[in-house]
Amino acid sequence: MTVRLLTNIGRLWTGTDVCSNAAILIHNDRIVWAGPSADLPASVPGVINDIVDVDHVENLGGGLVTPGLIDAHAHPVYAGNRWAELAMRTSGASPQEIASAGGGIGSTVTVTRGTDPWTLCSAVRERLRAWVMSGTTTVEAKTGFHLTRDGELADIRMLRSLENEPAMPRIHATFLAANVLPPEYFGRRRDYVDAVRQWTIDAHAAGADSCDVYCDEGHFTADEARAILYTAQQVGLKPRLHACMSERSGAAQVAAEIGCASADLLTEATDEDIKALAHAGVAATVCPATALRHGRVPQVRAMLDRGVTVALGSDHNPGESGITSMPLVIGLAVAMFGMSATEALRAATIGGAAALRVNDRGTLARGMYADIVLWDADHEGAFAWAYGLRAHRVWRGGVPVQP
Repeated sequence: MTVRLLTNIGRLWTGTDVCSNAAILIHNDRIVWAGPSADLPASVPGVINDIVDVDHVENLGGGLVTPGLIDAHAHPVYAGNRWAELAMRTSGASPQEIASAGGGIGSTVTVTRGTDPWTLCSAVRERLRAWVMSGTTTVEAKTGFHLTRDGELADIRMLRSLENEPAMPRIHATFLAANVLPPEYFGRRRDYVDAVRQWTIDAHAAGADSCDVYCDEGHFTADEARAILYTAQQVGLKPRLHACMSERSGAAQVAAEIGCASADLLTEATDEDIKALAHAGVAATVCPATALRHGRVPQVRAMLDRGVTVALGSDHNPGESGITSMPLVIGLAVAMFGMSATEALRAATIGGAAALRVNDRGTLARGMYADIVLWDADHEGAFAWAYGLRAHRVWRGGVPVQP
């Protein structure tokens, strides 16, 4: 058993409180005490009898400390890149022209399917390490670029395996076989929807935490999403939904009806949708980079005013966003969504935990995982200034993550 004491914390932002000249006491991978150094207990029942029993004391030099950040929407499992497509798009090429040139999600599916598991795993490992080194200790990681039973299940198992390696974030694995219709099912949509429903029980057995459906034009309908998510829920997967990204498809209402853990993106969500999400207790995961790319901003202030829990995601994916820095996402949320620095930081910690429906992270309090970040700053307002505030040190479960 290991007892670690973090001292000389200039400003401790716990998620629910702020204090100066603070300390954190860690036993194994959990926090047993956090607060002002003057109140540090000499003993903690079941942990230490006296402060001299502490194994490691670390002086944090008066910096800002927060919980580890949570990325509540990411697609890190893919091979290759679509940079040429992005150059075409930014030069004004239409979706049809891009598709004719071999671009689009289908191109990522083709390359991912053709990549050997070792190479794919190495690429995903490198991406996940970028997240944790920037202060993100939990990543919601979606599959969705194999679109075959064996490929999607292998991706879930890979994510579970990577989570156990050193210097990796915690993984919330989401089964997203309902990303887009694969080419071999052209003209057989119902067959594919039925297949995905059958695969959900295997995905749960492989280690998936959630099931997601991309409900939008060119993806899946509200009725198809409803069928898949009801099945997923029955086998033990948390339901979540890509909702109202490019059009109002009724997805937000489906998310409320089912009781999804989160409805994501929501750039076209209406007041009626927001009311439904609030009433059903569905978290709203918003992604500034995606909103910026599409030039449509979700009604985040209305969500907050109506009591909807807001989480933040990078929406890292090969076709739109290469962001792996949640500090950058926080800065963009402040600039684009009109959130305060505190609201955005809360959305990237407490909000993320709510969207994933986990109660063991997101705050620095007794019993929580000791997922902790020391920042290159002395106040959380720096997140609104730096556009990618640097994480000075990161602890995952009380263990320092080595650079």
